[in-house]
Amino acid sequence: MKELSQEEWRSQLEKDEKGVILDVRTEEEVEDGYIPTAKNLDIYKGQEFVNEVEKLDKDKNYYIYCRSGKRSAQACTILDQMGFTNTYNLEGGFMEWKGEKVED
Repeated sequence: MKELSQEEWRSQLEKDEKGVILDVRTEEEVEDGYIPTAKNLDIYKGQEFVNEVEKLDKDKNYYIYCRSGKRSAQACTILDQMGFTNTYNLEGGFMEWKGEKVED
């Protein structure tokens, strides 16, 4: 896993032809806004989350975000343990992406 600032995450993703965005928030959180090309896999769904991750292409690069950056860091660690080699966590999460600061 690599921690990327908001600017690094956006910049690297724009140039990455093998980039896939994963949103690991709940469905309720997604209703409040999301990055349009993101695939939603709720990390709170436990084994169902793992089952969905197993279907992903390990040759892709995964840009992962949640609300504040904590769950996405956990998701990166899980993917790394499952053999994914390129996972990128969005520092500050989606709230910062939208321009809002999060205090967790």
